[in-house]
Amino acid sequence: MKLTTRARYAVMAMVDLSASSRGRPVTLASIARRQQISLSYLEQIFARLRRAGLVCSVRGPGGGYRLAREPERISVNEVIGAVTRPIRATRCGDRGETGCLGDRRRCMTHDLWEALGEQINRFLSSVTLADVVEGRLAAAPPPCAMTTMAPDLPRQPLARAPAERAPAPSGRA
Repeated sequence: MKLTTRARYAVMAMVDLSASSRGRPVTLASIARRQQISLSYLEQIFARLRRAGLVCSVRGPGGGYRLAREPERISVNEVIGAVTRPIRATRCGDRGETGCLGDRRRCMTHDLWEALGEQINRFLSSVTLADVVEGRLAAAPPPCAMTTMAPDLPRQPLARAPAERAPAPSGRA
């Protein structure tokens, strides 16, 4: 499971665009400078974002890019999905159809990793560009509570090995 550089840069750029546009188009050069991203790489990313309908371009003097919708209506997961494949935690094909192992069987931990991937996608779908811009993630717990966690088990204190004792003085000198 890995978040690609393209996905990370796309989210950074879209958050920057959301924070700095104030209804006006923003140039890719200004985003590239603030976020320290290559302008040519950012152009490729924004071509994908435009095709996905997340941004619109404004040509001419004073042109640049604007969000196609309000930042409250664009999720981080949408941005990632526009520029790369969805985040998955399994190593096998989509939905485990090809299997994780060489003989096309699913590995024993497949369901664990698949559930983790679903939780990540659910979380990223619940976070909007506005949430990131306004810093609403730092203080709030994630909105996706794990519903499949193991019940609380009684906690037992760890058994400790008896401390080694120094040999008792024998009284001989």
